[in-house]
Amino acid sequence: MNFEPLVLTFKLASIATLILFGLALPLSYWLAYSRFRGKVLVEAIIGMPLVLPPSVLGFYLLLAFSPGYFFGAWIEEIIGLRLVFSFPGLVVASVIYSLPFMVYPLQAGLQALPVSLREASYTLGKTPWTTFFKVLLPNAKSAILTAIVLTFAHTVGEFGVVLMIGGNIPGVTRVASLAIYNEVEALNYSAANQYALVLFVITFAILLLVYSVNNRLFRVRHPA
Repeated sequence: MNFEPLVLTFKLASIATLILFGLALPLSYWLAYSRFRGKVLVEAIIGMPLVLPPSVLGFYLLLAFSPGYFFGAWIEEIIGLRLVFSFPGLVVASVIYSLPFMVYPLQAGLQALPVSLREASYTLGKTPWTTFFKVLLPNAKSAILTAIVLTFAHTVGEFGVVLMIGGNIPGVTRVASLAIYNEVEALNYSAANQYALVLFVITFAILLLVYSVNNRLFRVRHPA
């Protein structure tokens, strides 16, 4: 079995998850506590990847990233980076595609915290950002873990978007999901099963770890 697609898959998932965690922290805080009336519009835009077919999202991202259109041409001219049929393009597409899987669990976790936590912190003279990082986040460990794992697992399983943006180039954009597709098309079910089994075992182990940690945190907070 060629391990290159697997290495590329977990590299992509790791980078996208790290970027999304940094982006989602302030965004989820704002969504959780903002009273801005247009917040529902922002939430709807963030949630679009949940309901849009991956081929539709991938098609529009392909157009946007293409050097023949404004955004893709601007990125290539200013930064010198081509997003179509490249690994950086997969990272950007994955960040967009997996955004709700990071934002929504964090937002829900913050909203579930008692209001008294923030009020007590403000009473002690703490700023909103100090309150966020030193009071709220430590009490939202379960939501943080869930968001990270869901984002990572979702990125690992991407197919339609990475195919549209990456073009299935060996060693560059051919991730494990595309490798499975190629082997099935070639009727090489043994190789496809090897890739699929590795992804199955790893993702199951990650989910098992998450549920174990979350149950442990729940028992600590709610002792019998």
